[in-house]
Amino acid sequence: MAEHDRRALGRKLTELQVHGVVDPAVPGNPGRRGGAGPSDHRALSIDGTTVMVPVYNAVAGSSPYRLDTIATGGLQVSDAAAATGAGGETGALAVETPPEPRFYGLATAEGIPYRSIALLHGRDVLATTLLQTCIRFRDRTQSCQFCAIEQSLEDGRTLVRKTPEQVAEVAEAAVRLDGVRQLVLTTGTPNSDDRGARLMAETAAAVKARVDLPIQAQCEPPDDPAWYGRMRSAGVDSLGMHLEVVEEEVRRRILPGKSELGLERYMEAFAAAVAVFGRGQVSTYLLAGLGDSAASLIAVSERLIALGVYPFVVPFVPIAGTPLEAHPAPSTDFMVAVYTAVGDRLRASDLRSEAMAAGCAKCGACSALSLFEGTP
Repeated sequence: MAEHDRRALGRKLTELQVHGVVDPAVPGNPGRRGGAGPSDHRALSIDGTTVMVPVYNAVAGSSPYRLDTIATGGLQVSDAAAATGAGGETGALAVETPPEPRFYGLATAEGIPYRSIALLHGRDVLATTLLQTCIRFRDRTQSCQFCAIEQSLEDGRTLVRKTPEQVAEVAEAAVRLDGVRQLVLTTGTPNSDDRGARLMAETAAAVKARVDLPIQAQCEPPDDPAWYGRMRSAGVDSLGMHLEVVEEEVRRRILPGKSELGLERYMEAFAAAVAVFGRGQVSTYLLAGLGDSAASLIAVSERLIALGVYPFVVPFVPIAGTPLEAHPAPSTDFMVAVYTAVGDRLRASDLRSEAMAAGCAKCGACSALSLFEGTP
């Protein structure tokens, strides 16, 4: 695909991500509501690129875009504004939805459904939250204001703690039955100074003993940097440590508890992690639209890129039931401006999402940033 076409597609996908899609229940993997990670979304593939699009939250409920079946049995996203002659960025787009994975129909010997242990994200990524609780979640004066980590637990759709053996069993089946190509391990933050790194290491070792699957671990920076080496030795191939927002005032407002680990503490952690995992194998989420200016997001991305860290810029999508459920999504123009600037800097530094062994930036379905990495 020509670079001009890639960036045009990136703008279309960004438009869908910030507005969402009204979903009248069409075939395929339905995605999920609540929980950690990309919630209230489902995966859609457009022109060979898979994107996670909000379908279950308030934003999607008022979206001009609708997912429908067509006469041939396929699917399309239609734009109500374009259909009435009012313009619109997207028009009618032919789309596909990944099928519901076959491993969802299986259960452990104890009767635990595999889908309660791990889920399919995007088209070929297996993901699980090892600890479905967080030391801050129950106190909304301390919790991340966008977080819905315990919603799926309260609904009985997952387990409070997945064991390494359970995750390894599901990972083997997901590779064998559904062609899964990478595994993302996340966790709520436990009350321990390793910040979840021990859980990551134990689980990665169990998975690699059963199946050769690239693994990204995601946790807050551990107090002891020796944990980076321990995770790497256990089988973790790449690491995510997520800033989410960057300006000090915004961090205090959006991440009241987590912001106690300041920006400079994260920068120190990133440098230590890159020394272990290598340039381009450490990433961080930057959630655009929560109050950070475009200039701040771009400036911090420059610092991260210089360290060898991939800044995975993602449009903020509000999740139902959280304090920010009514927070507006960023505009398409804002996102495209940030994507363009960060993409140009990634290209100049030869830092590419596709070169990452595993992880959210490798998948790319929650962001259009990878479509802006090439020459404009």
